[in-house]
Amino acid sequence: MSERCDVLVIGAGIVGAACAWRLAERGLRVTVVERETGPAGGSTGRSAAGVRHQFSDEVNVRLSQASIEEYRSMPQSSYQPIGYLFYVPHDAWDAHLRGVEVQRRLGVPVQVLTPAQANAIVPADTRGLAGATFCAIDGFVDPHGICMEYVARARASGTTFAFACEVTAIARSADVFTVLAGTRRFEAPLIVNAAGAWAGRVAALAGLDVPVGPARRMVFVSAPLPSQLPLPRPCPLTVELGSGVWFRSERDRLIFGLSNPADVGFAEGIDWPWLETTYEAALRHFPWFDQLAVDRRASWWGYYEVTPDHNPVLGRMAGNEGWIDACGFSGHGVQQAAAVGRLIAQEALGEPTFIDIAPLRGERFGAGARPAAGSERLIV
Repeated sequence: MSERCDVLVIGAGIVGAACAWRLAERGLRVTVVERETGPAGGSTGRSAAGVRHQFSDEVNVRLSQASIEEYRSMPQSSYQPIGYLFYVPHDAWDAHLRGVEVQRRLGVPVQVLTPAQANAIVPADTRGLAGATFCAIDGFVDPHGICMEYVARARASGTTFAFACEVTAIARSADVFTVLAGTRRFEAPLIVNAAGAWAGRVAALAGLDVPVGPARRMVFVSAPLPSQLPLPRPCPLTVELGSGVWFRSERDRLIFGLSNPADVGFAEGIDWPWLETTYEAALRHFPWFDQLAVDRRASWWGYYEVTPDHNPVLGRMAGNEGWIDACGFSGHGVQQAAAVGRLIAQEALGEPTFIDIAPLRGERFGAGARPAAGSERLIV
């Protein structure tokens, strides 16, 4: 016997939960299927949790802007505006300033700093750095708290959740998808693919090509910081764009990391040899890093869900109108989930979206496009 609904959402991470709530509050019958035993069991629960406005293109700025505004009014988000500080090398400075122009045009209060001004915020060896930017309303949130709140709101609006229910087959007959998940069978005219790093695999079950795949990322956690360490408390999320190394405060510690562009696929566990590479990158501009010890038991790993251009895939698939993608965020799902939930509900109902998602539709990729690999760095 099939279980029927108006929309079947695949994935109960923060994006899937946001979509489920927004769809259900509009009166649609929604079911969410999830391979894990509960919400936020994948990338959401392993996120470094940064939220920022400092993107170089309008659509990403607006997605984060709308989402952070929602999180600011949500107690469960535990939004902490500690700021993002970007240290920028000379060869990236002009392009970075063009991004600042976009941000300021959209009302983002980003500051452009000299190396000396930035050094007064987070100490650095600024040789080779042209300047920095800082936005005080960037920061971090609690992804698990947000996801659980969206799940609660979705349930209150009538959504049904099916956990430990991995999708194994998808077929389409006429205008209805039939989905086998665990031991259950579901039917729906609309599917929202919010399966995160597994979104490409899920689409392939339906014979569709969505170029999203996994990239493993490490989040290293320091031991409690030495009292003599010359850092602000809290320390803003700081990125050195030349290498991509990043760090921020987490209570009395730092969390930090560096993307390994070669680490793609479903490898599991912490890549401890990558810690040395991360330290070397950090020490080039932050010599005080040699005072940090690492808490191996507190460190963790998780997956980014990457696309060829490191931007998400949103909206109905051309030629397969019942299939709606909400995936491929390339490390930015937490900071954009709130806006995406609203957009996917509008898309499902055939309404104009409050942000133009044309640049993010899947047809921007040609046939046979594959998830990103190579040297491009992904920034939290």
